[in-house]
Parts: sequence; C-alpha cells; structure tokens
Amino acid sequence: MSQTQEAPTIAAEPKGEMASRTLAMPTDTNPRGDIFGGWIMALMDTAGKMSATRLAKSRVVTVTVSSLVFLHPVQVGDTVCCYTDAQALGRTSITLGIEVWVLRQGQGERIKVTDAVFKFVAVDDDGRPRAWP
Repeated sequence: MSQTQEAPTIAAEPKGEMASRTLAMPTDTNPRGDIFGGWIMALMDTAGKMSATRLAKSRVVTVTVSSLVFLHPVQVGDTVCCYTDAQALGRTSITLGIEVWVLRQGQGERIKVTDAVFKFVAVDDDGRPRAWP
C-alpha cells in the first residue's frame, strides 16, 4: 500500500489527555515530503514534559523512551495531536504513555500515527532526583 493510500488506524479514542497540538509544516520534512520521525519524537517529548512538569510541580528530565513504533507517515498540513496517559508513578519518576494522532489536512477521522512509553524523573534545582509530590 502506498504511503498516500494507507488504511487509517482507527481506535475508539486516544488514551489520556491532549497535551499538545501543532501543524506539520514543509520545513519538517524529509526529501520525500514526509515529516521527519525525529520531529515527531521531539513533539512527544515536549508533550510528555509539559504533562509530567504539571504533575511533579517541578522540573523533570526524560530518562527513557521505549516501544516507539511509527504506524503511518505524517504529511505536511496534518494537524498533529499528542496525548499523554500516566501509566506508573515511582518515588522520583513517572511513566507516561504518549500517543500521536493526526487529522489529515485538519479534517476527517483521527489517525493514530505512533505511540511510545516515556519515563520522566523529577529533579531539584541542581539536577538531582527528588521525590514525587
């Protein structure tokens, strides 16, 4: 199936809360015109950081990313939405499931394009882990 004719990945709803929404622009593409995976990963990390910071009530840092799988390409003009869902809370860390869904050209049904698991650690002003509130 060509990248312009892929079947949508349809689920009932994204998991968690919307943490960010942005528009995919031409400056973020590879030579074929698809959005760079690294750009999507940066959006996911930023969305996770915003959610984790709010929950930690302090600065957080990313410590691991796992299970990242790209399901469909993101195209210029797509509305890209990141959803975060808390999966586990440790003494100093939080594990978030992060899903990315798009609306093709900002319209139609949502398509899940990737998901991953991110772990963030709350840190103090000196960058040392601190207990979660």
